Amino acid sequence: MEKSETKRLIPVGISSCLLGNQVRYDGGHKRSKYCLNVLSDCFEFVPFCPEVAIGMSIPREPIRLVGNAEAPRVRGVKNPDLDVTDEITAYADTVSQEHQELCGYILMKGSPSCGMERVKVYHENGMPNEAGSGAYAARIMRNNPALPVEEEARLNDHILRENFITRVFVYSSWQEEVMKNPSLHEVIQFHSRHKYQLMAHSYEGYKQLGQYLANEAPNKPLNEVLADYILSLMTHLKNRANRKSHTNTLMHILGYLKRDIDSETKQDLLDAIEQYRTSKVHLVVPLTLLKHYLKRHGSDYIQSQAYLDPYPHELGLRNYI
Repeated sequence: MEKSETKRLIPVGISSCLLGNQVRYDGGHKRSKYCLNVLSDCFEFVPFCPEVAIGMSIPREPIRLVGNAEAPRVRGVKNPDLDVTDEITAYADTVSQEHQELCGYILMKGSPSCGMERVKVYHENGMPNEAGSGAYAARIMRNNPALPVEEEARLNDHILRENFITRVFVYSSWQEEVMKNPSLHEVIQFHSRHKYQLMAHSYEGYKQLGQYLANEAPNKPLNEVLADYILSLMTHLKNRANRKSHTNTLMHILGYLKRDIDSETKQDLLDAIEQYRTSKVHLVVPLTLLKHYLKRHGSDYIQSQAYLDPYPHELGLRNYI
């Protein structure tokens, strides 16, 4: 993909080693070709390495999680007296405070500091305990519960990749469209543009947030509405959209064309949606056809739906789901 000099890149935090920086305990890196060669076209990566940030050397003694899996300590493997838990969590607090511009975060799998989940935790005697989250990652996620977070290795899964990138673009739009000049009106406008995107991930969430904005939000302080809405939206968007939920969404969108297309065109659209539902084609097929007719016949409301173009088409994400 060609990079545009005028295109606004979305700020996304990333484990520094994934950018090829030699910051790991052994002096190596874990360079991610996908992040550097593809996602860098739309994301402005902001690298972080908590171990280096708190003054640990390169190379350095390896560390691991020890103790309670819910709140483990970060200790040296060779020297158990080395404990950097407090330093790492304090650094996560600093990052959370000083980098509120971030719209997503990509973490290094398995790291005792940056691993999102399933990180090995050990008992004091060295025996394996239940798995947990890296100390830095856990603190970042606790401090920023609405922030889209994913591990780089999980981006190899087409569905997880599309889900994460969708959430990053939604969160970025929220920051740009709502938080720069927040008001209940802007929240409602934002929700209106993201209704079908939400429907594809959670029909219950689609109903609940609509009811919340209509019935509860007008009687609450704006700051509370902003916090409640974005956390609820991002939580619902974590649900993985599937063929059934996408099909339901496509059928709802098709309803906006029924009066303006002939029966043959309608049947072509229905056939494309059915082929998608039955796994004969990918999502891009019925969507491309729908978008063609929406451009000619659709209302401003339906054409403005983020679901139709949630991210740059060059990413090709819907060619695989």
